[in-house]
Amino acid sequence: MLSNALLMLPDFGTILLGAVLARRFAFQRAFWDGAERLVYYVLFPALLFNSIFSAKFSLATDALLLGAGVVTLLSAAAMGFLAKPLFRTEPALFASCVQTAYRYNSYVGLALAQSLFGARGVALLALILAVCIPLANLIAVTTLARHAKSNLGRELVTNPLIVSTVAGLAAQLAGLELPGFASSFLTRMGSASLALGLLCIGAGLSFMTVKDDPRSLSWFTFVKLVATPTVAVVVVWALGLRGVEAQVVVLFAALPTASSAYILAVRMGGLAAPVAALITIQTLAAMVTLPLWVTFARL
Repeated sequence: MLSNALLMLPDFGTILLGAVLARRFAFQRAFWDGAERLVYYVLFPALLFNSIFSAKFSLATDALLLGAGVVTLLSAAAMGFLAKPLFRTEPALFASCVQTAYRYNSYVGLALAQSLFGARGVALLALILAVCIPLANLIAVTTLARHAKSNLGRELVTNPLIVSTVAGLAAQLAGLELPGFASSFLTRMGSASLALGLLCIGAGLSFMTVKDDPRSLSWFTFVKLVATPTVAVVVVWALGLRGVEAQVVVLFAALPTASSAYILAVRMGGLAAPVAALITIQTLAAMVTLPLWVTFARL
């Protein structure tokens, strides 16, 4: 476990540095908003396209990989929805916060996949995210549908992470070849995305006290960081996945929730404060739980 923790330490250290920079130095909120847009719309798509385009895939193995990712996501959503009958969660709080049980922070995931497994790990995780991000968004938006004012279909087909992954896969299947300068350019853009993306996560952490229904909020965090990775371990074992593929699925399952959960709650008229608190709690707690789960997946 110590070796995995040491491999993850630079990435988690970068998140904490972002939190310090945002609070102790003269970096205004507008700076971080601009940096996050740069990562989301330019740098991360370059990383995903290049990783997918350069990777070698096996149809049989990768179909099992995607199946494991989808089963893990749906299990997380099902467990998250149990909060309502178990704790009689207030409807607005439930609709806003249940998404934190089954959405995934792709920035953290891709950075850790690069650190732990290299380009192969990034490509495999990108495939899972390309399938699971639309599915998770569909569930989240549907849950908040009474307050929705956005076009879900348009959001999914214009999501830069999904578009870049599909484009990379299509370019590879078409047998295209990138000239050397283009590959180097995409590699540099992708490298820049990891550190800047993690700094933005740290800058977005919200350290506030939330007293809303601690049982439900604790349940969502338990589902995200403990129950879902447990399901993933069982699923990869049942499907016969081994090696990097199995470890990437478990890494995916053990990720803290997406920072965009806060944005979705705000945009769709939900309760923003408890969502922000859950994002912060899960991100910090994952610094302990993620090394444990990745180590367990390697046994």
